[in-house]
Amino acid sequence: MFSAIRPRLASVVAKPAVLNAVRPRLYMEEKFFSQAAVARSNIASLHTLTEDEALLKESVARFAQEQVLPKVQKMDETEKLDADVLKGLFEQGLMGIETDTKYDGSESSFMSAILTIEELAKVDPSISVICDVQNTLVNTLFRKYASDDIKERYLPRLATDTVGCFCLSEAGSGSDAFALQTRAVKDGDNYILNGTKMWITNSGEAEIFLVFANVAPEKGYKGITCFVVDKSMGVKVNKKESKLGIRASSTCTLNFDDIVVPAGNILGEVGKGYKYAIEILNEGRIGIAAQMLGLAQGAFDATLPYLFQRKQFGQNIGSFQGMQHQYAQVAMEIEAARLLTYNAARLKEQGKPFVKEAAMAKLYASQVAEKTASRCIEWAGGIGFTRDYPIEKFYRDCKIGAIYEGTSNIQLQTIAKILEKQYSS
Repeated sequence: MFSAIRPRLASVVAKPAVLNAVRPRLYMEEKFFSQAAVARSNIASLHTLTEDEALLKESVARFAQEQVLPKVQKMDETEKLDADVLKGLFEQGLMGIETDTKYDGSESSFMSAILTIEELAKVDPSISVICDVQNTLVNTLFRKYASDDIKERYLPRLATDTVGCFCLSEAGSGSDAFALQTRAVKDGDNYILNGTKMWITNSGEAEIFLVFANVAPEKGYKGITCFVVDKSMGVKVNKKESKLGIRASSTCTLNFDDIVVPAGNILGEVGKGYKYAIEILNEGRIGIAAQMLGLAQGAFDATLPYLFQRKQFGQNIGSFQGMQHQYAQVAMEIEAARLLTYNAARLKEQGKPFVKEAAMAKLYASQVAEKTASRCIEWAGGIGFTRDYPIEKFYRDCKIGAIYEGTSNIQLQTIAKILEKQYSS
């Protein structure tokens, strides 16, 4: 068999004369490859931040340690957001990160928002998601699609003192947003809004609600429209859900019963709400990836020092090879999640396709967060299982990463659809 193959292999081996003929071309190309190598050496690492981004990252980390950390345990036990922490988020400019300064925002980069979410999650993922929803969902919808009038009325409030929320999910329409039942019926210059929304993050503190309702059910998803609704219009906020994790972040059911909304409060165009929601959720997934990344890093940072303090059999448990291999593996996976997240953020900033990368980042970071938090409890042993240490809270908080803003299966489906289109065309 091998002897039969040899002649064919020999026939494809280049003869010396052929090699001599291509040498000049190769030599000429050396300059090109040399120049390309120099160009590549000037390409920044995904860890490279602008001066403003680096300063913000440092500032947020300090805020989290000084103002959030001392209140984390109480907020978790009482399942209530501390008013001073929320006030601090606004005072630090963290609730309007990308919003223009003319609307009292910080006018920073999308990457700045991602870094902020990550840093806050290292200390408390609950506070991180409050900031995340405000920046990557609510503010972004206003900035991208709202009229100048709506921007002037709402963006300054959202940047300085008012929480907003994104009201899409319903009892029968979670992953399947097509199925939403909230209706808006035109009545002169107004719309009459009726329906119920569930699992709405930040709804306990919110005064501004972005509500997705169908104005023309016969048109299916092409009737879905986004309305800006003030709480004062009659929004009923029901009791907060008692959750496994991220307990300081409110999640409530909302009722909209015959609420009169001016036609001037339609955000964007009639019938474009579904398109807006899906586009915004694609960006929001990068925010959730950052939250899960920060959570994983926070759990890791809280646990590793213990491994070099705790002694068994005459040495630190972190020095045992079996343990070393475990935390080295987890450290690598956290770094991989960080690179996926930062890559998706930079692609989005540059106006390049990022939907697949956002789904990958969200999916993988949520998996890494679960694995890291679980391993950290095991490494810490008995104390990791107690509520006296922060590790068990990270474990409870991480599970939501596989659920909100698109379940893990939705992320896989998104990735698969893009790959199918790429390779079947």
